[in-house]
Amino acid sequence: MARTAPTDYEREAWSRGLRRVVGVDEAGCGPLAGPVVAAAVALEPGQNLEGVYDSKALTRKQREELARVIRDRVLAFSIAAASTREIERLNIRRATSLAMRRAVRRLPFEPELLLVDGRAVPELGEHTPIVKGDRLSLSIACASILSKTVRDCLMGRLASRYPAYGWDENKGYGTGRHLAAIREHGPTPHHRCTWAPIIQHELPLEV
Repeated sequence: MARTAPTDYEREAWSRGLRRVVGVDEAGCGPLAGPVVAAAVALEPGQNLEGVYDSKALTRKQREELARVIRDRVLAFSIAAASTREIERLNIRRATSLAMRRAVRRLPFEPELLLVDGRAVPELGEHTPIVKGDRLSLSIACASILSKTVRDCLMGRLASRYPAYGWDENKGYGTGRHLAAIREHGPTPHHRCTWAPIIQHELPLEV
């Protein structure tokens, strides 16, 4: 039977009469290229979605199927991003918080409670940080799947413009093929050029 993230945090809030309980997560903090994408998801009170779990523990097919279910059934969702330029200008932590704030602001209502994956994000204001929240909170797991599938789609589109880097497969992470392509062709406008792996591998083959 497929694992499903629990709703303990949500149920506690629903029991207090809170309806607009929103889970927030991101995808794309670690790659060397591409944006960071955040999603915010509010479940219907009492809702359960079988098989929704940490996106990293699911196959691509499972994520894509569940993303359609989430979009169709939840109370509300929104998705936002921070660009490569914003990551370079702000740093990855602040850019991630910016993407999260944008996602929350795009919801059709003001959340009554925010559940956020990982450590506290001061820029979000009052919220409940949950380490490994994508495995411990169903609404965060939903946000994990939406942010991951949207970012993967974006990287696939960019891969068609920059095929040498293998973004359709590595999604911008620093695989051997990706690093070799940076060394051979140099970085693109979508690379995080101030990051050490890129600075190191942008050097010519013979120094």
